[in-house]
Amino acid sequence: MKNTLVLLLLCVIINGVYAQSSTVKKAQVHFDQAQLQLKSDHYDLAIASLNEAVKQDPNFQFAYIQLADLQRRTKAFELAKSNYAKAIALGGTIDPRSYYGFAESEIYTGDYVNARKHISLFISEYKGKDADFLNRAKKYLRDCEFSIEAIKSPVKYEPQNMGPKINSNYRDYFPSITADQEQLIFSRNLDGNEDFFISKKDKGEWTIPVPLSAKINTSNYNEGAQSLSPDGKYLFFTGCNRPDGLGRCDIYVSHQDGKDWSEPFNLGAPVNSIYWDSQPAISPDGTTLYFVSNRPGGIGGYDLWKSHLKDDGYWTEPENLGPEINTAYDENTPFIHPDGKTLYFSSDGWPGLGNKDIFMSRMDQHGKWTKPQNLGYPINTFNEETGLIVTTDGKKGIFSSNLNGGYGDMDIYEFNMPETSRPQSVTYVKGIVKDKKTGAFLEAQVQVLDLKSGQNVFKDYTARENGEFLAVMPVGSDYAFNASAAGYAFYSEHYELNQAGTAAPFQIEIALEKLVLGQQVIMKNIFFNTNEYTLLPSSLSEIETLTNLLNSNKNIHIEIQGHTDNTGSNTTNQKLSIDRAKAVYDRLISNGIATERLSYKGYGQTQPVTANDTEEHRKLNRRTSFLVTSL
Repeated sequence: MKNTLVLLLLCVIINGVYAQSSTVKKAQVHFDQAQLQLKSDHYDLAIASLNEAVKQDPNFQFAYIQLADLQRRTKAFELAKSNYAKAIALGGTIDPRSYYGFAESEIYTGDYVNARKHISLFISEYKGKDADFLNRAKKYLRDCEFSIEAIKSPVKYEPQNMGPKINSNYRDYFPSITADQEQLIFSRNLDGNEDFFISKKDKGEWTIPVPLSAKINTSNYNEGAQSLSPDGKYLFFTGCNRPDGLGRCDIYVSHQDGKDWSEPFNLGAPVNSIYWDSQPAISPDGTTLYFVSNRPGGIGGYDLWKSHLKDDGYWTEPENLGPEINTAYDENTPFIHPDGKTLYFSSDGWPGLGNKDIFMSRMDQHGKWTKPQNLGYPINTFNEETGLIVTTDGKKGIFSSNLNGGYGDMDIYEFNMPETSRPQSVTYVKGIVKDKKTGAFLEAQVQVLDLKSGQNVFKDYTARENGEFLAVMPVGSDYAFNASAAGYAFYSEHYELNQAGTAAPFQIEIALEKLVLGQQVIMKNIFFNTNEYTLLPSSLSEIETLTNLLNSNKNIHIEIQGHTDNTGSNTTNQKLSIDRAKAVYDRLISNGIATERLSYKGYGQTQPVTANDTEEHRKLNRRTSFLVTSL
């Protein structure tokens, strides 16, 4: 909030609109004492002196104005309202800036009807040339009009404290949660030192939080404002005043390393700068980082920016999210939902109910952000609302607040998200990768590709110690899933998430087999149009995976196999299966695989994997596979 206190006081004194002296000697003594205290920035003492001045002289109008201005500055808005009202009630010529202060105090106590009246008086009577001052007043008027209407149509909102296992008698805030809602990381302020704590679900109940890691938490510096990747493996966070920092606050990343976390790594330039860079939010695919900065080139004081991770592991020059998101005021606490398209953030620039409100915006098919939508009343109020995160299923919002009845000064709460503020439906696939023969966990690469966009939504390695992975998949597309490890045949799966009701998570256990002679692998992401043999573009990722397998194992020879269901004649199906197998064969050759390592064969409808008695079964029989013919 722009500080207009000094400007207001000085202008009032210079213009002499109000009487600056009292006929009551004791009142004048206290008033003069307050002026000396103001010069040395002792606001609390000045407030006490001014209170004495108006006590001695209840008609001391200027003392009331100064007192109200100081109370507004120190956020004692109810007291400020009372003293502005007393000053104005004394009559005479009223400086319009008093109406501004009165209206601001009313906004920050939720008295929007009276605030609208007083800010309108200021706008109509103010004759000064401070454009910023007038623009903020006009913004306040818009806020009042928005708030009056918002209160008429409240959204359902019943916040629930997450309880004593999560919250403490300290300040607990900035929550982040994994996609499966099994791990919660948050900040706790222990007597001025901010550290991360983690709680995990055990039989559906949260465990008592423990410090995250001594490698991340420090005794000399503060850590906070974190963003957790959906699988819980990567933690982006803000570290301030660290020796390796480029500015006052920088963004760091740490990843799970066995049962502990790695040493935090400063992302460096160009993400970090000599300015304030904080509050990261990582996209579900790990390639886009949203954050807050006050660096030059922005639109307001603090703006939302983004940077992309390049193939070489470096981050691109940050881009401002532009006027679609940022305003001339401040935006902060971004959260990008696991759908990769819904952005939640706080702002005091867009029309709201006072202070900072929480907004949401969706990225359209062209990569443009929609106009931010206020989440509504009473989620937003005249208090400051920031730091909202939303669960992967979109059903719950989690945030921190100082609501009455908490365990400490700041607690973590959850609530059911209104339907209008929910993100795109998202599910996830979670599992482990093992060696089929030994049962040993494998460090395998897992890739999930959106077949509509051609973009990876997940590409990472399973954890060495337990073979685990978790990948989110927004509902509304089809996905190719592959898991591969050196010396093993890859695993292929296909997920169709176009239909409503397909948001239930997938739990799988993948047993990879060592490459052996005679091994057959079904490739579930090779696609053709009905009765055609031209490869569809959505097949190319699977063929690329097969190409990588052949390039990594130079002695392997394979036979590409085409299969059909029993629809149509034997002759037609035989020819179609040959043509489809050859299409894959030709593509592998164009990818640089030597012809002597490849062959192809069509089996028509002669080798079904199940009965051709339903459409679902016939779909399983229409497949492309490969057979290891030589090692």
